[in-house]
Amino acid sequence: MSVYLNGRFLPLAAAKVSVLDRGFVFGDGVYELVPVYSRKPFRLDDHLRRLQGSLDGIRLANPHGVAAWRDLILQLVELQDFDDQSIYIQVTRGTPVEGQPLRDHAFPKGAPPTVFMFAQPLVTATPVQKAAGVCAVSAVDNRWLRCNIKAISLLANLLLRQQAVDADCAETVMLRDGYLTEGAASNIFVVKDGVLRAPPPSNLMLTGITYDVVLELAAAHGIPHEVRAISEAEVRSADEVWMTSSTREVMAIVKLDGAPVGAGVPGPLAMRMDALYQTFKQQVMRS
Repeated sequence: MSVYLNGRFLPLAAAKVSVLDRGFVFGDGVYELVPVYSRKPFRLDDHLRRLQGSLDGIRLANPHGVAAWRDLILQLVELQDFDDQSIYIQVTRGTPVEGQPLRDHAFPKGAPPTVFMFAQPLVTATPVQKAAGVCAVSAVDNRWLRCNIKAISLLANLLLRQQAVDADCAETVMLRDGYLTEGAASNIFVVKDGVLRAPPPSNLMLTGITYDVVLELAAAHGIPHEVRAISEAEVRSADEVWMTSSTREVMAIVKLDGAPVGAGVPGPLAMRMDALYQTFKQQVMRS
């Protein structure tokens, strides 16, 4: 497998960074994930715009312009021997230069950022998995207040997601001050009386590109929908609950904290949205 590191494409085994890199020592960096269908990056400009927002959020200058990023990503895509890919991009604040403290909370002056990218196969949920749905647990969202930054310091998300893993479930639905934020690694939608509801973008959640696509499809196909604050009571009394991401796509949550969601099977709107999403994927993502 070929990866990209600081200006070079090289085998994964040959990619090395300093143990003093601030991404390793502090988790001081951001990341982005770009799905690739049939070797075509999906909504690359949107992903690069989100990367820019994350970099701005941690006060780190973007090491590349949009055109340069696009060229590097396309080169990386072509170096792989699989067509559907997930491109991981990571930018850290780099390694302190000579004469500076080896570990200091203050930003190092003159340190070039570390830029790393790799590709792995994009594996999405199967029709059988979607027909069955998944279970989830809920938890208090105890993360920091800048969740709209795709920071590489994901320990809080990992701990929350592990609660689901320990319960043999797929996701942790997070609640803050009595309201839905998101999943540990997904966005969460609810359906009540035929109306699709999504929490609004804010500093307390990271809106995914799939989140945007779902809302666009709802608008295009006349599906009633609302983007507003969703209470915990609404989540627990919902007819349907979904998790969405580039790998899960539209996945129904059929059991939450051991209790069935609605009828305990994927609901009609989840199945309709997944069908619309699959058509969209074939006609737009792979075009």
